[in-house]
Amino acid sequence: MSNKEKIIEIARTSLFIALLIVLQMATASQVVTGPVVNLMLILSVMTCGLAPGLYVAAFSPVIAKILGIGPLWSLIPFIAAGNVSLVFLWHFIGNRNMGRKYFAYVAALACASVAKFLVLYIGIVRIAVPMILGLPEQQSAVISIMFSIPQLINAIVGGIFAIVLLPALKKAIGARRE
Repeated sequence: MSNKEKIIEIARTSLFIALLIVLQMATASQVVTGPVVNLMLILSVMTCGLAPGLYVAAFSPVIAKILGIGPLWSLIPFIAAGNVSLVFLWHFIGNRNMGRKYFAYVAALACASVAKFLVLYIGIVRIAVPMILGLPEQQSAVISIMFSIPQLINAIVGGIFAIVLLPALKKAIGARRE
């Protein structure tokens, strides 16, 4: 990779992190924020490549917490792991040539959404809430609800928007494929 390509990759990665932060701060509801975060994760990996997508996936919950819009610190590793699972699967499935590009996108959408949901559900609802956090029952219930089915829905909705936007975005920016 040439120096010019490295600079473009760093700039695109930084742009996606900045967009993700701004959009998280601008959206007040989890109903809007969740799909937007997933959309940005998918767009970053599908237009910039695996490494930039992973950076965005891992750093976004940390930066959100630093800015006061993220969850408890003890949940950050689980959220990052969920984001990373989404990015990995979109990269490896969404970039496959399965005859029709949309088939690969739909397969990536299904697999990545379920994977992220399972990572978050098992990590947060089944491990962190009962074994690590030690929160009052009512707060534990709220966190458990937030990190269950709504996460699957958020990943699916964000993925649907990504499927709609990806062809035009890739064409507009001349994204490279790894």
